[in-house]
Amino acid sequence: MKTVGPATGSAAPVRLTSYARGGGCACKIPPGELEAMVAGLLPPPSPGQTPSPGQALDGDEDRLLVGLDDGDDAAVVRTGDGTAVVSTADFFTPVVDDARDWGRIAAANALSDVYAMGGRPLVGLNLLGWPRDVLPAELAGEVLAGGLDAARAAGCLVGGGHSIDSPEPLYGMAVTGLVDPDRLLRNDAGRPGVPLTLTKPLGVGILNNRHKRTGEVFAHAVAVMAALNDKASAAALEAGAVCATDVTGFGLLGHLHKLARASRVTAVVDAAAVPVLDGARESLRAGYVSGGTRRNLNWVRPHLDAGRAGEDQLQLLADAQTSGGLLVAGEIPGHPVIGELVPAVAGATLVIR
Repeated sequence: MKTVGPATGSAAPVRLTSYARGGGCACKIPPGELEAMVAGLLPPPSPGQTPSPGQALDGDEDRLLVGLDDGDDAAVVRTGDGTAVVSTADFFTPVVDDARDWGRIAAANALSDVYAMGGRPLVGLNLLGWPRDVLPAELAGEVLAGGLDAARAAGCLVGGGHSIDSPEPLYGMAVTGLVDPDRLLRNDAGRPGVPLTLTKPLGVGILNNRHKRTGEVFAHAVAVMAALNDKASAAALEAGAVCATDVTGFGLLGHLHKLARASRVTAVVDAAAVPVLDGARESLRAGYVSGGTRRNLNWVRPHLDAGRAGEDQLQLLADAQTSGGLLVAGEIPGHPVIGELVPAVAGATLVIR
């Protein structure tokens, strides 16, 4: 297991994770509850009418290429000049104690939604919630500096943003980018016979939970979360992929269930082929599992043929990731193939072998 000493680089020796009930993408509203919340936002189509992807203005339905309907990673709007705009927002509570690292991770996570659609980020706006009577402003400055680090690495401008006085520290970005509307990566474009590739290992949720509870720092997990998905996105487009998503708070199984359901296929996962971070399995056995991971697994169970997979293995596959990799329907050089899409199997969007 790779660990390093106490976190450095913060404006004060503060354990940021102690100020949040959850941490990172594990603090997302559970997927089943979220889907129930937004269900009423999409009116049912008229008989014979193609469903609209979102709440477009009358006459503009063809401009909104990706919206609410399948819970994709970002909204995509056609501009009319041969390009399209990608728009997303993502923020969460501290996932690590080092303020600058948290900023880098949160910004990388927000940028990932643009990459998951096959786009290129142009500008980000900071989203900051800060308990100003509890934590020093200098520490918030370190968080923002970390976000700027990630945006600069992505070639993305940062143009201000919005902040509030909040009982818990929150940080993320709203990001706008551009994408070729004819080369979108969507979660509803999967087809049978296509392999599945995962571009980052699983396990950061487990290690982050251990970090929050013990203070141990896992530098290799921080490096994975802070890494951009830009190269993976470019490689997916180069390989001709048309279907992808990123793996974040709903875990591999949750995001793969959404992809398979939207594409009307079944996803078969070779559990032995899924990459896992050093120390994650041992930490799982020691009980460092987040509530978000358990909720993820409970959500997909009715749609899951688990085969011979044990509970520990299923929890790892459902682990609530923060700034995870891309899950691509297609083979991407340099990254492991973890399964394939097959024709829909009655009663199961997910099969573990």
